[in-house]
Amino acid sequence: MSAAAFTVVIPARLASSRLPRKPLADIAGKPMVVRVAERALQSAAAQVWVAADAPEIIDACQAHGVQALPTRADHASGSDRLAEACALLGLPEDAVVVNVQGDEPLMAPGLIDAVAALMHRHTHCPMGTAAHPIASAADFANPNVVKVVLDARGRASYFSRAPIPHARGAQPGGAWWQGAAAAGLAPLHHIGIYSYRAGFVQTFARLAPAPTEQLEQLEQLRALWHGHAIAVHVTTTAPGAGVDTPQDLERVRTLFAAGGTPA
Repeated sequence: MSAAAFTVVIPARLASSRLPRKPLADIAGKPMVVRVAERALQSAAAQVWVAADAPEIIDACQAHGVQALPTRADHASGSDRLAEACALLGLPEDAVVVNVQGDEPLMAPGLIDAVAALMHRHTHCPMGTAAHPIASAADFANPNVVKVVLDARGRASYFSRAPIPHARGAQPGGAWWQGAAAAGLAPLHHIGIYSYRAGFVQTFARLAPAPTEQLEQLEQLRALWHGHAIAVHVTTTAPGAGVDTPQDLERVRTLFAAGGTPA
């Protein structure tokens, strides 16, 4: 692999409380996990792998020409599955890995490339992710929209479900919004895509859960708690939403049927 090369790993788990057998859900004639892999294959990745916990996912991927490898069924998180996949693939410690979630069939290939590039630009950061400006007061107040605040170097200071940064004495969504944007503090919506150095994937899997992580239910806070920097790529374009519910699935099916997927 060249110095700028990277690998995409897509963790896929068959069980899902809100959408049973989600990776195999049909989207325009192909399983969702295959649609995600196809988006990743349009990026500059040197290789794309699905890391699955069930033979049915492996079979579905292979039927569509997507590389897949079996991983344990008892992983507590996608990052644990990613760590096993990196070990199985024999990736060197300095290899760049991008974790694309298996329920993101609208993930833009260009965003995958940009998040991978963070590892080459921010040489002291073992981890990278992405964000985009929040466009509405409703999203800013929504605890399901995770916010991130950056430092002067473009690294994450904190992630939260709370509306941050908050102007003292102002109501979220008020006139302060434009002023904050002009000051370079526009509220940012975190996008759930991550790049890592492969060696740090193993380190992360061994770190003790952080109190902030458990309070906010945001796994990325574990890295910050233990002193590891996270570089953040800010894009002006919000990616298509992932699939969590049957309603999300129908929305994405409609979009694919119309031929509308992001560049």
